[in-house]
Amino acid sequence: MMLARIARWTAALGMVAATTFAAAPSAASSAASSSVSTAPGFRPGAPGVGDPYFPLEGNGGYDAQHYTLDLAYDPATKVLKGTVHMLARATQDLSRFDLDFQQLTVRSVTVNGRPAAYTRDGQELVVTPRSGLRMNSLFDVGVTYGGIPQPLGGPIVFGLPYGWIATDDGVLVACEPNAASTWFPSNDHPSDKATYSIVVTVPKGLVAAANGVLAAQVTRGDTTTFWWNELRPMASYLVTTTIGKFDVQVGKTPAGLREWVATDPTVPGTEVVFQQTAAITDYWSELFGRYPFEETGAIVDNVPVVGFSLENQTKPLYSAVRSETTVAHELSHQWFGDSVSVRTWQHIWLNEGFATFAQRYWTEHIGGESVQAWFDRQYATRPDAFWTIKVADPQRDTMFDTAVYNRGGMTLQALRVKIGDEPFFRLLRTWAADHRYGLADTDQFITLAEKISGQDLTDFFNVWLYTPSKPVTW
Repeated sequence: MMLARIARWTAALGMVAATTFAAAPSAASSAASSSVSTAPGFRPGAPGVGDPYFPLEGNGGYDAQHYTLDLAYDPATKVLKGTVHMLARATQDLSRFDLDFQQLTVRSVTVNGRPAAYTRDGQELVVTPRSGLRMNSLFDVGVTYGGIPQPLGGPIVFGLPYGWIATDDGVLVACEPNAASTWFPSNDHPSDKATYSIVVTVPKGLVAAANGVLAAQVTRGDTTTFWWNELRPMASYLVTTTIGKFDVQVGKTPAGLREWVATDPTVPGTEVVFQQTAAITDYWSELFGRYPFEETGAIVDNVPVVGFSLENQTKPLYSAVRSETTVAHELSHQWFGDSVSVRTWQHIWLNEGFATFAQRYWTEHIGGESVQAWFDRQYATRPDAFWTIKVADPQRDTMFDTAVYNRGGMTLQALRVKIGDEPFFRLLRTWAADHRYGLADTDQFITLAEKISGQDLTDFFNVWLYTPSKPVTW
């Protein structure tokens, strides 16, 4: 592992408290440390943030600031080994706290470099430091672990596997909404975003593609280590370490933004990806405001079992060559979903409805079907069941229902017609700017729409977002 080197690299970038990312001392068992502070006022952090769809996702009592992931993966054995350090700030006097972490075996846990007691409770890794953590204090927790990660399944993501998905030559990592905890310990909820350093060691000849900017690539013997930095806040479900045999193209968009694209050479048609990504990113920057990150890009893998794409921050992930409109959809998420993130998962239409509108607007922009023509077609042909989903609260198992995408996108087109083009696109730009790197919810969007339009939109949004039937008047 490379933690000492990571510490030096991180310090060179001026990151806060980089010296906390030192190599961990000897392991502490779950029974270790009986001298934990029980001083009055110190209390455990909550085991979840209270998300109505995922009550145990995320954790209370602290605010994650920065993660350093030091990972090694061997596709031959499918074994992942890692040490993760999370720098966090206590938001209360903290006697113990939880991390979201499942499946893999924990070898040791430290807090501020000292062995800490820990227990496992389902998806919760419960950590008890030797002494309490004062409110507003910075602390570092280190977890060393290993095992063979398994993807999640079920109805949430179209019935498909998601998370850590092993491939013949590596792994595809796509974690929305709740699979980051299957491969690294974290505060796994979009309400607690942090910056990341991601260091991945793989067999020589493979590429480890992750978020942010590639700071170093070093081959020693039969392994290569890739070190990535994402210096803008990122939700845990957007973190990726997709590994495989990739062709890499590096350059800049016509507007001068850095671009990094990795494509599986066994996938035909990937020669268009770099140009499409560049053109679409630059156009969205004109329409939605300045691109929120340091680099744009794409990862195209060959994984037929995965039938979806994901807007991983700075590196949208495609399990095959997807349509140009899909690229437009995923890149618009860099503004709507990645930079501006949902406060809780019930507001997912703020991601998917916005991206669906964007992809239809891109089609119109390049001379295809207009957004209004798409709206009219959807309105005329969608069956009754489509209209029964409450877009602003679609429920956990149907949070990615087609209505969240398409009725969500239709809501924005109907709003565009109602308030006019100039106020509508000013609304989108203001939304992206006001909540840049932050969190937002539906009520905040409605408030801003009314402010910019000067209209009372209560009935409009009630009909489109909260009524489980086909809108008739608005």
